[in-house]
Amino acid sequence: MENEACMPVIINAMKTLFDLNMDEPTNSVLMHQLTRPRLPSSILLAIGGWSGGNPTNEIEAYDVKADCWVSVTQEDEHPRAYHGTAVLDEFVYCIGGFDHMKYVNSVRKFSLITQTWHEVAPMYERRCYISVAVLDGLIYAIGGFDGQQRLKTVERYDPNTNQWTMMAPMNEQRSDASATSLQGRIYICGGFTGIECLFSAESFNPETNQWTLITPMSSRRSGVGVIAYADLVYAVGGFDGASRLRCGEAYNPLTNIWSDVASMYNPRSNFGIEVVNGQLFTVGGFNGFSTISDVECYDEKTDKW
Repeated sequence: MENEACMPVIINAMKTLFDLNMDEPTNSVLMHQLTRPRLPSSILLAIGGWSGGNPTNEIEAYDVKADCWVSVTQEDEHPRAYHGTAVLDEFVYCIGGFDHMKYVNSVRKFSLITQTWHEVAPMYERRCYISVAVLDGLIYAIGGFDGQQRLKTVERYDPNTNQWTMMAPMNEQRSDASATSLQGRIYICGGFTGIECLFSAESFNPETNQWTLITPMSSRRSGVGVIAYADLVYAVGGFDGASRLRCGEAYNPLTNIWSDVASMYNPRSNFGIEVVNGQLFTVGGFNGFSTISDVECYDEKTDKW
């Protein structure tokens, strides 16, 4: 009542609420900015993947506050599965993968502003079951499967020059691994050599262009989800060679030690993982019998899913 700047805002809101409660439609009111749903501060995107026995071009967006998934599929986009995704500036990049016919080295970026797809420079190598991480404004494409062998090679994309550059290879061949960046390093964990599922994990220092093996995980994990969260590297789920996993563990770079964290409700491998609004989300994947749509979120403060 005492704030002159507040008064018109409150009065407008009251008028809008009154008009919305009246029976007769008032189109001008419905277009009013006060009657539009609020946009979420951040959204989670699930892009492509394996669905109904084939790669799909489906894209779904999740609003954390509304606890709601919405289809935002772009029909002109190609189906893609087992690819990597990265967010850089206002673009979402889809990197490598499998399009039902072939393993691809193509890279496409989606503008969140214009909602259009653009092809960018392809990678040097075809990479399905790829691991992707972003560090210092550059995208790293790591390992994968080229249709013949599991890869230990690594390449880096600079959006300013639209060019890929080959980097130092990893110590081990890895497809179905997962990577993240934390405190100036890239971490990649687990994966599959073509013969065995891996315990091992490595970190990459961009200043020296070197990969270093770190303490192995407690479980073999192929199709693992790896993400930086609460200053730790989390490795969740995956396949140990016998069964799909619910368990997870977290790596502390300062102590070089892995610690167990709470297990998910659902076992899963080859799924999506991301941190949104301070919580860690695991999305979809394969539970050993079928592709699933289940989504869970984890809070490190309570150590609960």
